[in-house]
Amino acid sequence: MKNFNSFINSGFTNILGSPDPKVKRLLTRLSFIHLGDPFQPFIYGQLNFPLQIAVNYGIKLIMYGENGEVEYGGDMKNAYTPKREVTDQDKHYFSGLPPEFWKKYNISDKELYPYKAPSYEKIINNGTEIHFLSYYKFWDPFKNFEYVKENTGFSPSDERSEGTYTNFASLDDKMDGFHYFLSYIKFGIGRTTSDTAHEIRDGVLTREKGIELIKKYDGEMPSKYYKDFLEYCDLTEDEFWEVIDSWRSDHIWTKSGSEWVLKNVIS
Repeated sequence: MKNFNSFINSGFTNILGSPDPKVKRLLTRLSFIHLGDPFQPFIYGQLNFPLQIAVNYGIKLIMYGENGEVEYGGDMKNAYTPKREVTDQDKHYFSGLPPEFWKKYNISDKELYPYKAPSYEKIINNGTEIHFLSYYKFWDPFKNFEYVKENTGFSPSDERSEGTYTNFASLDDKMDGFHYFLSYIKFGIGRTTSDTAHEIRDGVLTREKGIELIKKYDGEMPSKYYKDFLEYCDLTEDEFWEVIDSWRSDHIWTKSGSEWVLKNVIS
């Protein structure tokens, strides 16, 4: 919040959307259990709320930062175009589960409204286009950090983020670490793998150093806000680990005694 306010005070107009926290809390719990990603409500808002604002205010251009699929791993369908289409975001970004999916858990249309996009017809009639800054400017996370530190008063964390070795990215809330931890559980690669791969491609980190960092930090349990997460999602510790283990695929994990271990580790 400090960085958010510093950004605004450095010369930017801002419109803030704050959905019902009780609904957000329920969506987070449901997404953690049924999708293996507590970030899903955040992703809805990140993609759909700007479209609502664009249509309501007649804004023609939405500019995002990096194309995350290209920079950190994912579908490369938008790798060679500056624009992102809105017709496929339910499948491409929402794992096939649009906000309306959660109505089956007794969440009403009214409660889901802040998470939903305007109709496709309204977006087209408004002439709104979505572009990625990383298509036009080489995306260097550390240089971006240096830039915003100098120009918007951005402050990094006093300590590295759990699961990786940096202290300046994805500091939005106490939920971030669990999003990356679930990535490690589901795919066998965590935040350190993503960060080091990016820096190796950029030529600022050697593969040997990257492997060293991965062995040290990848898959680290985000313990700092563990109790907060349990309370927020109304989970016991046993329920938490039951959900976590339910997302371990047999081709990625095996059990050695009481411990889960990756079948293939980087070397």
